[in-house]
Amino acid sequence: MTGDATYTHLRSRLHLALGLNAIVIAAEFVGGLVLNSVGLIGDAGHNLIDQGALFAALYAHVLTARPATEARTFGYHRAGIITALLSSFVLLFTALGITIIGVKRLMYPVPVNGGWVMAIAALSFAANLGIALLLQHGAKDDLNIRSAFWHMLSDAWVSLGVILSGGAILWTGWTILDPLVSFLLVGAILRGAWPIFRESLEILLESTPPGVSASNIAGTIEAIPGVDNVHDLHVWAIEPRLVMLTCHVLVDENQPALTSDLLKNIRGRIAQEFGITHITIQLETHCAHKDAVHCDLTTLVGQHRTDHLHAHH
Repeated sequence: MTGDATYTHLRSRLHLALGLNAIVIAAEFVGGLVLNSVGLIGDAGHNLIDQGALFAALYAHVLTARPATEARTFGYHRAGIITALLSSFVLLFTALGITIIGVKRLMYPVPVNGGWVMAIAALSFAANLGIALLLQHGAKDDLNIRSAFWHMLSDAWVSLGVILSGGAILWTGWTILDPLVSFLLVGAILRGAWPIFRESLEILLESTPPGVSASNIAGTIEAIPGVDNVHDLHVWAIEPRLVMLTCHVLVDENQPALTSDLLKNIRGRIAQEFGITHITIQLETHCAHKDAVHCDLTTLVGQHRTDHLHAHH
């Protein structure tokens, strides 16, 4: 499947997911009012948060496909990352809310309504699981879609918890099961949301992508014949699939290898060993910085060690 076909396919799946989730919200809200169930109305509200997350995922997905402009030379790739950060933050906040309600229910048990509540929770479970499966394939490569996928999957487990605890309470009369199950669901939500929150935050902080070592890259370049040293090295990700690298490479001015061959050699090694293809390299015979210390990494390392020793004394 081509990139355009995959994009269109994923967009249509997001549209379908939005439609299904809207039906679930309506059913739970109306069911909650008719059955006088605060639990169902609460779950409808929880699903409404996910509707917002799905809408944001779709909007970001559409934005990401837009070409780069003069004002945004990287295009809109970060739109999905910002959405993933906000979406995962909402999930973490929701987990906190469920925990607070769960603790209150432990202290002040509330009788749980019967079979109709379980039936509507079952509808919610089926729809949320169906939406999660629709998004599963796109979630592999797209952090934004992955956060929407986890949203829907965590919702499915919330609904399953409502069904199971409701059934157990009808069978045994132990109302304490309801909040206890909610704590397990909080654990499942945290497991899905926290890595997405952390990864999207790292990308927005321009951190070195996971699995990539800046010192290893510098060492690899410096091992190439004709290279004196590497400095001003930066590695960051616009989004997980788009890793960028910039650096200055100092070479001997009498070095005959100061040609496009050396540049080609460096680019080839970085692409082969680290899988990075978006590379900008500045070749220099003299340090372009006003402060020449930046061109000698060993001086910087020594200075860092001296500062570290002074700090301890």
